[in-house]
Amino acid sequence: MKSKFLLALVLLTLSCQKKTGEYVCKPCGLPCDELTFSTAGICPHCKMDLIKKNDLIPEKELIVNEINIQNGIGKFIIEGGFKKEKIISIHYYKPKDLKSKSPVVIVLPGAGRDGGEYRDAWIEKAEKYNILVLSPEYSEKYYPEFWSYNMAGMITDVKINEERTAMTSFTISKNPNEWIFNDFDRIFNLTKEKLNLSTDTYDFFGHSAGGQILHRLAIFKLDNKVNRILSSNSGWYTVPTDEEDFPTGLKNSYISEKELDFSKKLVLFLGEKDNANETRGDLRRSPEVDKQGLHRLDRGIYFYNESKKIASELNSEFNWILEIIPNIGHDYREMSKAAADYLYNSEK
Repeated sequence: MKSKFLLALVLLTLSCQKKTGEYVCKPCGLPCDELTFSTAGICPHCKMDLIKKNDLIPEKELIVNEINIQNGIGKFIIEGGFKKEKIISIHYYKPKDLKSKSPVVIVLPGAGRDGGEYRDAWIEKAEKYNILVLSPEYSEKYYPEFWSYNMAGMITDVKINEERTAMTSFTISKNPNEWIFNDFDRIFNLTKEKLNLSTDTYDFFGHSAGGQILHRLAIFKLDNKVNRILSSNSGWYTVPTDEEDFPTGLKNSYISEKELDFSKKLVLFLGEKDNANETRGDLRRSPEVDKQGLHRLDRGIYFYNESKKIASELNSEFNWILEIIPNIGHDYREMSKAAADYLYNSEK
């Protein structure tokens, strides 16, 4: 077995001898863990995205709140949590020609919390449109389970049934200071100060679990510096209605219908093929969420239509938008490219 492993490593080394450099694949347990490459891309052996070697620096070697942003990719760590007892990793990409007025986008990963890979999905477009990309990574160590991330910490003390298909009980946190929504402006402000940026707002893209966070941000955290919010391919929604209990509705939550503000630009950014035929990602099923539809596309459309109806009944300004992106399913890379073009291509 050992000889076979060594032979495989030799063959991999020979096949890639001209590709040595600064890029590596994330540790995967295969012989290609020992290889380096000269350019970014995909490892030809394990098919994982290649990242810069220095992006694998252990967090224990980084200093909390020490923000050192260089051209290209990297990461820094900051304090998180209401009592600053947690750690958030920020994966970034800084194009070489970034200007003080260049746009900033924060990219929220899906349930895998893989901020580095989501950041990488934006690199090509970041260079094209000269965008600073910041992708926060909320690790399971500090933010366990879906209620700490997808639900932004808005519920605690969660009990799950034995089949793990539904919550049997939970406590609603009505202290907004405990929600992760508060981190985002701080991440932007810290970065803006470090790079002497003159822009006063940032854009936001979140996919799957990240999309769940963002549509809830638009409902529950109105005081923010976000310009445009793209909530992409969420698994299920908190519909802004007093007729349903939180978390599928507003009843017993922090706010009620009459306090809603639909004037912020929230874009429901949905993949046309994220439908009943899509098998990627986990999809929550329960009578409460199935009312929204049986797949992500239907649920996103339902959320948009119900929200528009509620805004009309309240006689409120409604600036939310529904965008269905053709020929894409539950694919964060393709949705990221589409999001960059949607936000920054002035010729579209």
